[in-house]
Amino acid sequence: MKALELPRIDLSRLADDFRNLDPRDVGNWALAPKLAVLLGLLLAAVAAGWWFLWDPLMLELEQKRAEEQALKDEWLGKKRQAVNLEQYQQQLTDIDRSFGALLKQLPNKAEMESLLVDISQAGLSRGLQFEIWRPGNESIKDFYAEMPITLRVTGTYHDLGNFAGDVAKLSRIVTIGSVGVESAKGGVLKMDAVATTYRYLDEDEIARVRKQKADQKKGAKK
Repeated sequence: MKALELPRIDLSRLADDFRNLDPRDVGNWALAPKLAVLLGLLLAAVAAGWWFLWDPLMLELEQKRAEEQALKDEWLGKKRQAVNLEQYQQQLTDIDRSFGALLKQLPNKAEMESLLVDISQAGLSRGLQFEIWRPGNESIKDFYAEMPITLRVTGTYHDLGNFAGDVAKLSRIVTIGSVGVESAKGGVLKMDAVATTYRYLDEDEIARVRKQKADQKKGAKK
């Protein structure tokens, strides 16, 4: 049985076919040049289709996929919020209730004087002596004001501790900070501290604070 012989390619004849091409008589070209031209046109059409049609479509497809994922994430987030809506509403109610309770612990402007008297009486009732009692300037916040009171009192260690405890038990919020204690004559102690009291602002004061902040924002934008 004879082996199958592959047809031989005459390279010189093939080169002559390409060398003797007449661009005005394409119909009489040899088969090899015709196939080469058709292959070239096919590759050019594929490249042009990719460049002008498929590549923009692929980019648009990726953008749409990203938008779809973003919409899914947004939908899932809103779904979780909707599922927990009652819980969020209850938390908001609890926060409002807690805030209202804390707000009631802040005196108004008319009650500040009685609060200062209560702090002073808390020290005197424990046998302390006030060497310095100097209320400072108020610091206005969003809805409340702070007033620092610089104190210097003398007494025993036990009395100083009871005084701090009595201040903490007042119905109004009072904090004691910047505490410094040193020994004094007669075996007593001298305590320097800053007691800070708080009061809530009335409606006129809150409106004034908001107006000042709005004016500051306008000035910053200019």
